Amino acid sequence: MIEKLPFGKTGHLSTRIIFGAAALGAMRQDRADRVLETLLEFGVNHIDVAASYGDAELRVGPWMKKHRDHFFLATKTGERTAQGAMASIRHSLERLETNFVDLIQFHNLTDESGWETALGPKGALEAAVEARKQGLVKHIGITGHGTMAPRMHLKSLNRFDFDSVLLPYNFMLMQNPEYAEDFFNLKKICSDRGIAMQTIKSIAKRRWKPEDPSKRFSWYEPVKDPEVIQKMVHWVLDQHDVFLNTSSDATLLPILLKAAAEYDGANRSPEAKSDLENRLKGDAVAMELEPIFILGISDSV
Repeated sequence: MIEKLPFGKTGHLSTRIIFGAAALGAMRQDRADRVLETLLEFGVNHIDVAASYGDAELRVGPWMKKHRDHFFLATKTGERTAQGAMASIRHSLERLETNFVDLIQFHNLTDESGWETALGPKGALEAAVEARKQGLVKHIGITGHGTMAPRMHLKSLNRFDFDSVLLPYNFMLMQNPEYAEDFFNLKKICSDRGIAMQTIKSIAKRRWKPEDPSKRFSWYEPVKDPEVIQKMVHWVLDQHDVFLNTSSDATLLPILLKAAAEYDGANRSPEAKSDLENRLKGDAVAMELEPIFILGISDSV
């Protein structure tokens, strides 16, 4: 089974693999149900969705009728004003067919103007706090894409005591010394304050090349080799207090979950971690891996 850790100070023991329900956004309900059944097979107990993920909330909704007590349920709003965010939260609850979500997150809060609005007077934060008072949400978090995510999250944590953060973390991105420094600065604050740290894009290969004819289930090209995926998953999980959110390519979900189930953190020696790092360096060259976010060049989704 997949290891579980306290999800920050929320009181919930979450599987270190969190299901990224963006994978359900364009699916029929019967197909989505089969994907969600896979979560039960591996004991996954945490689902992360968003208002903007197509029909994903609608696909998760019927599942919540049967399994609400089993899952920590998180969603996101991209609204920045209090009025818009409250309407978004209530709409998500209707689509998810539940009376509350365990976590509401501000989606990709990395731009200065959006940040000022969301965390300022009559901003989305006021709505989230009010929704928490009303019992519509239990916890409040922030998410971000791009190289500015860790720095902006630190700024957000200086403004409000959020319960979780979410940001990119993969082998190629962490070869950027500036990003790596920002990431670990944020990680220390999260550890010190009991803030859950979620990571995304663990198996990103590169941005799609225009001439690539492959069927696309995400905006970036993922690694598909099961052996390399296992190495990438174990490399993320070697950061023992972070969570890994799965890819929006549902065809890779069983491979990701199997890799996580085979991870044995208790017996990971420093030598094993160093060996894994070296093997991933070889994979990066052989597979022509590229960072999907580069400051000033390709820093948006």
